[in-house]
Amino acid sequence: MIWDFIQDEILGMKWLNRLTGSLLSLTGLDMESRIGKSVHFFIYDSIKILVLLGVLILLISYIQSYFPPERSRKILGRFHGIRANIIGALLGTVTPFCSCSSIPLFIGFTSAGLPLGVTFSFLISSPMVDLGSLILLMSIFGWKVAVVYVILGLVIAVAGGTMIEKLHLENEIEDFIRNGKAIDIPQEELHFRDRLKYAWRQALDTVKRVYPYVLAGVGIGAVIHNWIPKEWVVAVLGGDNPFGVFLAAIFGIPMYADIFATIPIVEALLAKGALLGVVLAFMMGVITLSFPSMVMLRKAVKPKLLGIFIGICTVGIIVVGYTFNIIQPWLI
Repeated sequence: MIWDFIQDEILGMKWLNRLTGSLLSLTGLDMESRIGKSVHFFIYDSIKILVLLGVLILLISYIQSYFPPERSRKILGRFHGIRANIIGALLGTVTPFCSCSSIPLFIGFTSAGLPLGVTFSFLISSPMVDLGSLILLMSIFGWKVAVVYVILGLVIAVAGGTMIEKLHLENEIEDFIRNGKAIDIPQEELHFRDRLKYAWRQALDTVKRVYPYVLAGVGIGAVIHNWIPKEWVVAVLGGDNPFGVFLAAIFGIPMYADIFATIPIVEALLAKGALLGVVLAFMMGVITLSFPSMVMLRKAVKPKLLGIFIGICTVGIIVVGYTFNIIQPWLI
């Protein structure tokens, strides 16, 4: 009962759902109409996601203050082989949510001389699997889905990095990165208050940067949730379409959003009858292979390596999607 309270009322913020509905009812809005449901969905999900975003960024940024790029390089430099790829993937879980935010760190790690497989394990896991995704997925789908998602995401990151390392694609890194020199600047020890100020600034900056995408995602979710017929969604993304996972992953790739902007869309699709694996494949495609991040990555790697990276992630996402479709009855 305690865990249900934490998941429903604290993480899921269902009290906010009830409060929003009550306040809207006082305005005379018909809460059974499509417009009323859409307004309720938009206000509730926008507030919930932005609050979770701010709190999670604050906590994660505080943790991240202990792991600047140079310190991370020294930590990873102690490991080799698949162990190093595992550490690289785990390190990605404490970085910001947006895939574009991971590219500069990837470039810094590569310039510092870390193995290519390690840096790509980090690059895959950073947007796909982070502490924020774990907490947010727990609030929406429950702890079983969240834990399985994180485990499978880390498997993709480690397997992808290992595969790239075995292919010996170091020459596919642009010359200005391969020939770069890392500057070893001692990390100044920060006090608790300094780290808290840093985390607060990061939280405010992140919320200001991503809130338009969050609102856009919630708006799309409200339309899907209340205006698109369930039959349409089921026909394209439901269990009867064997290509639902593939289509969801491909459709998600050109979009640009982080997990907070995609969650309301995922919620709405799931409520309309889309399978769990389909909506998670869509989410992973959006947050891992967004078009802007691929443009940024192209500045650092050559087309061959970029294509291999996209191919590995796409195949991994599709496999994860079909896996969730199979095990969905045991998770929800």
